[in-house]
Amino acid sequence: MFVVKYRKFFYALSAILVIGSIASVSIWGLKPGIDFKGGSIIEVEYTNARPDQNTLTTSLAPLAIDASIRATGSNGYIIRMKDINQEQKNSLTSVLGTFGSSTEKRFDSVGPLLGSEALRKSMVSIIFVILAIVFFIAFAFRKVSVPVSSWQYGIVAVIALIHDVIVPTGIFSVLGHFAGYEVDTLFVTALLVVLGFSVHDTIVVFDRVRENLNHAKANKPFSEIVGESISQTFTRSVNTSMTTLLALIVLYFVGGESTQHFSLALIIGIIAGTYSSIFLGSPLLVTIWKWQEKRIEAKKAAK
Repeated sequence: MFVVKYRKFFYALSAILVIGSIASVSIWGLKPGIDFKGGSIIEVEYTNARPDQNTLTTSLAPLAIDASIRATGSNGYIIRMKDINQEQKNSLTSVLGTFGSSTEKRFDSVGPLLGSEALRKSMVSIIFVILAIVFFIAFAFRKVSVPVSSWQYGIVAVIALIHDVIVPTGIFSVLGHFAGYEVDTLFVTALLVVLGFSVHDTIVVFDRVRENLNHAKANKPFSEIVGESISQTFTRSVNTSMTTLLALIVLYFVGGESTQHFSLALIIGIIAGTYSSIFLGSPLLVTIWKWQEKRIEAKKAAK
């Protein structure tokens, strides 16, 4: 299949995406939401036309709450600020009410200590999930040792998973810098969902490779077996991803602001995961096999 034949092109594309994402995070970083840095957020919707954003900013300035205001929907605003107490919230609500009839759709407040703990637990959970996947794949493919060892299947899967985590993170770094997109615990949840979705796709292809190895003729090249396995699972992987993406795209445009960034992270991650399962993970098995073949030939030549 062309995926195996042109694998170096797909490696280069993946490298560009990963390096670009790492560079983005290194330069701009991520914009943490109140889940991680602590603070308060209120979403308000006006019955009639909402006030001008500059006017609202000027009116809130005397409260000294360091507010960040962003329009949402047709008549609403989302206001993010430092952690406030009940008295400050009452003052805020009073100012918002001077612009007309409004409805408080949500209010959340998270202390800085809780935010730091959420960040630490989020990072630990991602690391543990990746390690668990490595051990699971190594165990599941423990009877496959020729021509690629079972632990190498696990390493390849992890490379694909790291790609699937870094790419959405990099894109959200860019969106955070230019559009003010924040990352919160929902973003971490999206990454964990992407890891599960991606490894499922990867294992489907790997399992087909294992089956084809068992039925292949002794002299059949491993690269040909992998190519056939990708061809046999290609349509299934793409169709599964497309049906999921259609639901997420609808959620992104129809759902509320609280789930918009979550669905966007899933959309980016699933696209990256489908790509890595087909165009990165399986071709890497062929590359490892070729490296091993070259080493064996070099040893024979040295003798």
